[in-house]
Amino acid sequence: MNILLIEDDRDIADLIAYHLKQERYSVQLCSTGSEGLKAARHDRPELIILDLMLPDMSGLEICRALKADAHTKNIPIVMLTAKSDEIDRVVGFEMGADDYLTKPFSPRELILRIKAIVRRAQSSELHVQGAQTVGVLTLDSEKFYMAVEGKEVKLTALEFRLLQYLIATRGRIATRDVLLDQVWGYDAALTTRTVDTHVKRLREKLGVAGDYIETIRSVGYRFKEKIS
Repeated sequence: MNILLIEDDRDIADLIAYHLKQERYSVQLCSTGSEGLKAARHDRPELIILDLMLPDMSGLEICRALKADAHTKNIPIVMLTAKSDEIDRVVGFEMGADDYLTKPFSPRELILRIKAIVRRAQSSELHVQGAQTVGVLTLDSEKFYMAVEGKEVKLTALEFRLLQYLIATRGRIATRDVLLDQVWGYDAALTTRTVDTHVKRLREKLGVAGDYIETIRSVGYRFKEKIS
């Protein structure tokens, strides 16, 4: 697996690279945002580890640019930051980041997060091939496309995975803990409130189709077979 590491702190970068190589991952290191952005577009790594605070541009800018590019939007991104506020995690996820780690963190935890992302990518439930239509919703995982009543709706990578999972398990209740595990890859630093926040935003984006996502009080969520 080829991993692009964009981190300006050499000591941290060397430590992460060492542990990644111990797991037999191939690592490319960039110390500036512009250099990392260029490498991501040219080399198309299988995963990107991205520091939020870089000398020339922010990790959020890089994440936004990569997710807006058809050639790089499906590359998983793990963001690293010294900030710990929940708002920073939420903004990172809104930009399309797949996971988030606050410094200091253990290299072992980073490895586990990466393996969780790979596991999700290999999950057939989260990656139904081709387009599928469920009521007024159309979802195409290959083109990263979603539409309501024929009108395209832009989703972040996380929102797209969340909707995919709910549709794939429609009719069944998904607890908040299950969603954290299957969609986020479970992060002990995240709370079930994170799930509620993202479901609320997903519903808002879905508009009339938001009613497909039913809240099961004190338990979780269920994607209904149809809406009235």
